[in-house]
Parts: sequence; structure tokens; C-alpha cells
Amino acid sequence: MAEKKKPNIFKRIAQKFKDVRQELKRVIWPTKEKLIQNSAVVLVVIAVCAILLTAIGKGAGWILEKVGFYKQNIETTVTTTIASDVSGETTTLAPSETAPSEAPSET
Repeated sequence: MAEKKKPNIFKRIAQKFKDVRQELKRVIWPTKEKLIQNSAVVLVVIAVCAILLTAIGKGAGWILEKVGFYKQNIETTVTTTIASDVSGETTTLAPSETAPSEAPSET
């Protein structure tokens, strides 16, 4: 059995382009009116879907907020300032610290 030899690469590429051109001649292209009508339908469907998805997202967010899922715990920190008569300096304490029993004296 003799093997059939393939044509060179350029002939094969040219044949593919000829085949594509022949297929495109067989295509039934839509009229301008039909194209505009189909495009309008697609744009309307996209707009409706966008509105629905936005409404669903906002509604779900509202429900979760009312249920308390997004409830934020706000922490406040109180600082206390104690004036010292001996040294003339002021000391700021964080809430976890305790005030000193007596101020340090200068020596």
C-alpha cells in the first residue's frame, strides 16, 4: 500500500480559506430590520436582568441588616488624666491600668 502524500502546508492553508469562503456564501444573513429587532430584544433582556439582580441584592442586604447580620459592635475607649501636684506632669491611663496610689517624689 502506497501512502498518500499530503500537499505542502501552504496548499492546505489555502484550501481551508477556500472552504471557509464557500461556507460563508451559504449562510443566510439576517436583514437590517431583523438584526435591529434581535439586538433590541437582547438589550431589553439584559436591562431587565440587571434590574432584577440589583433588586434581589438590595432586598437581601436589607433583610440581613434587619435580622442583625450586619450589626456592628462599637467599642469606645475612655482615657483618664490625673494631674500630679508634686512633679507638675500629667499622667494618662488606659482603661486597663490603675491609678498610682501616690505620685513619685523628686529627690
